[in-house]
Amino acid sequence: NPMLHGVMYADLVTTVSPTYAAEIRTAEYGAGLDALLRDRGEHVTGILNGVDYQEWDPAHDRHLDAHTYSATDLSGKWHLRQAFTRDLSLSIGPRTLIFGIVSRLVSQKGIDLLEAVLPDVLRHYDCAVLALGSGDSAYEQFLARLMGDFSGRVHYTRGYSERLAHWIEAASDAFLMPSRYEPCGLNQMYSLRYGTVPIVRRTGGLADSVTQYSPSEGTGDGLVFDEYTPGALRSAIDQAFLLFGTEHWVRMQQNGMARDYSWKTQGALYEEAYRRLVGPA
Repeated sequence: NPMLHGVMYADLVTTVSPTYAAEIRTAEYGAGLDALLRDRGEHVTGILNGVDYQEWDPAHDRHLDAHTYSATDLSGKWHLRQAFTRDLSLSIGPRTLIFGIVSRLVSQKGIDLLEAVLPDVLRHYDCAVLALGSGDSAYEQFLARLMGDFSGRVHYTRGYSERLAHWIEAASDAFLMPSRYEPCGLNQMYSLRYGTVPIVRRTGGLADSVTQYSPSEGTGDGLVFDEYTPGALRSAIDQAFLLFGTEHWVRMQQNGMARDYSWKTQGALYEEAYRRLVGPA
């Protein structure tokens, strides 16, 4: 087992988030190496991935045409939302909450939770879903069915398109990422930058990069749930509808857009880790 021997003899073992570094030291996530990873102690660490803000920043996103925007002027996000939903022939009003999904359609990503929750949410709330992805045929069929059942409010594209991924991130109000496990994840970081409130499960890199919003303190940048159950996801979605359209939603957007997950920041953490290994110059 080359991985086992790498973990045994490496001076430092790194993975892509602090929480995932802790999770792989448990039997549930350790794939049989958890005892060894526990034995390595402080030699196992987690550093979050970084984001290329030259590519993922709404202020100068080449994919968004003229509809760029920033934390100080979100009007471009509104115009982009109108243009995008018009192009897709969706029936979207000014109070409609748009959920975005850009994902591999596999069990890791919590698609079964979305399957259990989204039909009822669409029946009871003024909302829409923009989805992009491919994977397990059962999940692809679920999203295709959802589009058929809620014509004009759900749009699903099978496969992947870089341009469409950027538009979904920018045009959506909230981003659904209810992963069963997630070593790091990048879409929640993209969402924060684009003022698109992430709704995530507290696991792996999602736990380290998204902070539950507190209406009383005005802190936090997303909506986070713990249990891997349809009810827990539904509670987070219900909270989104309570906050959407209020000053709290704008505060969440601005809090998220102020976060810095650039490679300049995250790369410095790797440099610091390597300096600890080699000692003082």
